[in-house]
Amino acid sequence: MPPKTSLREFQAYLAERLHQAVAGRTAASWLGVESGGENWLVDLCDGGEIVPAPQISPVPLTRPWFAGIANVRGTLYAVSDFSAFRGKAATPRNAHARLLLVGSRHGINAGLLVGRTLGLKNPEGFAEQTGGGLGPLWGTRRFADTQGRLWRKLDVRALLASPEFMNIAT
Repeated sequence: MPPKTSLREFQAYLAERLHQAVAGRTAASWLGVESGGENWLVDLCDGGEIVPAPQISPVPLTRPWFAGIANVRGTLYAVSDFSAFRGKAATPRNAHARLLLVGSRHGINAGLLVGRTLGLKNPEGFAEQTGGGLGPLWGTRRFADTQGRLWRKLDVRALLASPEFMNIAT
């Protein structure tokens, strides 16, 4: 990874790595994100793009965790606050907040609002934890990094297929 001389250069580097992962030209990697006080891992091939949290237009008569609709370069995305969806506090809309566009690969324009990105993670630096199979199918796998921090692995396909996530109407 190049030295982080600027946030813009790091974001360009990360975008290129995401593009390579989607094209299948890189070894398996994960993207680390923080949401609701928890660390999450997302397969790079499932994370289509990461952008600073854009203007999000609320949609009436939707669940509290459905943040609304965002226009990202002319394409509309349904944005869910990932922390609020999990029953945690709403994601603060600050300079660290990011929109992780997760559905494009699966034919859905969906985005997850997360607290911050934590960079690229090598799966070899993690050990899967046994006995952590509690919770929804899209978040049952747990890992520990070399420093003992716990991470949950997001199964994007399972999340997008879950009726709870797809049912945004109140």
